[in-house]
Amino acid sequence: MSNLVWSSDGGQVREPSRSSRPPKPSRPPKRGKQRRGPVRDSLPSDPGDGFVRLHRGKSAKGGKPGTLVVGLPGSDADLDAVLKRCKQRIGTGGTRQERVLVIQGDHREKLKALLEGDGHRVKLAGG
Repeated sequence: MSNLVWSSDGGQVREPSRSSRPPKPSRPPKRGKQRRGPVRDSLPSDPGDGFVRLHRGKSAKGGKPGTLVVGLPGSDADLDAVLKRCKQRIGTGGTRQERVLVIQGDHREKLKALLEGDGHRVKLAGG
């Protein structure tokens, strides 16, 4: 075994180390965060009594607070128009999951005033 560590011929010289430890078994590569939408069972259902309900909920993004709007009448195009108007007036993001509007953040009071101004009967639900 040589104690040579550096040589002018080849620069730094290293011999392969002989460790008494066995090599670590390889693990599968780590997977990045997967984006998941809300579970369909966790979305509140519309009781169909003519009231628009504003629920406090949590989004799939790390459990951040969100406001769920349930019970709006109209077609899918009407729901998209209401969602767009709510996002613009409140200044936040949001999406539509089937017939439920999901607005980012807890904006139940602002949404109540906005929807009542449009002629809807609104109830605050979910604590």
